[in-house]
Amino acid sequence: MTENSFWESVPKPIIGLSPMDGVTDACFRRIVAKHGKPDLILTEFTNIDGICHGAESELSGLQYHESERPVVAQIYGKEPELYFEVAQLVADLGFDGLDINMGCPAKTVAARGCGAGLIRDPGRAQAIISACREGIREWAAGAPLGIFKRSAKIEKWFRAQGKPTIPLAERRLIPVSVKTRLGTDRNMVKEWMPTLLAMRPAAISIHGRTLTQGYRGFADWGAIAEAKRMAEGTGTLIMGNGDVSSLEDARQRIETAGVDGVLIGRAALGNPWLFLNKEALRRNEPVPEPFVSRDQRHHVALEHARLFEEIRGLSRFVAMRKHLDWYCRGFPGAAAVRARLMQVNNPSEVEAILQPLMAEPALA
Repeated sequence: MTENSFWESVPKPIIGLSPMDGVTDACFRRIVAKHGKPDLILTEFTNIDGICHGAESELSGLQYHESERPVVAQIYGKEPELYFEVAQLVADLGFDGLDINMGCPAKTVAARGCGAGLIRDPGRAQAIISACREGIREWAAGAPLGIFKRSAKIEKWFRAQGKPTIPLAERRLIPVSVKTRLGTDRNMVKEWMPTLLAMRPAAISIHGRTLTQGYRGFADWGAIAEAKRMAEGTGTLIMGNGDVSSLEDARQRIETAGVDGVLIGRAALGNPWLFLNKEALRRNEPVPEPFVSRDQRHHVALEHARLFEEIRGLSRFVAMRKHLDWYCRGFPGAAAVRARLMQVNNPSEVEAILQPLMAEPALA
């Protein structure tokens, strides 16, 4: 039984889209895939408890488009047995990989022993990685999806995706990776990394802050470099994450930290073009920022809004407003435009605001 690991074939160093809760939904990822095409895309983290209860809000986090490949499903939770079943579902949905979130610092997550809270429970962290790998192994050997027995809503949702169960002859092991942090209240790389490396994940992505830091202060790329040195010879790739503001910034951090790639999050907000010019980075040349006109930004903002209505529906359109805010920056009068966009409820209202600002007509 062979592992179909995209991590081995993806160009190096890897430039990927970092998962962001409430941001990297199916709409945003599709836009980034089309206009920036990062080497790797991760979904926003999805709760395994919600999935196993058939919650549509969580199951919808496992939607993706073929243009996103390689695309990795990121999940979080606490119970290894639930990871076992969700890992099988992820594999049968056709994802290229599975990533376990061991880095979310939100109190509602970490205080329950999930996300970065798992750093405090190394035995459970290892059991979770084992459960995911074993679930995928049994699925690849022909096991049916046991998760369907938990709720009829799960199978109903699965069938609605139009992705039939993968035939046994086509099943392959998908790689398991981990996204984590430096530690809880201090740099714990020397204690925490051996725990993860002992499980031989395909990759470990490290956000250069601790749990208690959250997103405050600065990412410690020296500690990330230390983690990379510890992983030498293990076969596990190390990805850095935190405070990467551009591809030129990514190039310099890759060079100094020696990592196998970076995941970029906040710098991509309203800027899917960020990932262009990756080849200059791989040649270790200074990476120019891609020029994007105001018209291009407005066209893509409207495209994104229409895609949001198609995929998520108008009932959730308020969640689209933050993206419109991010697109509409850096030009005279932008603040006034953003203020109006914070009131919109559908793509037609977005078009009515942006169309007069465009030199070229909006695409239908």
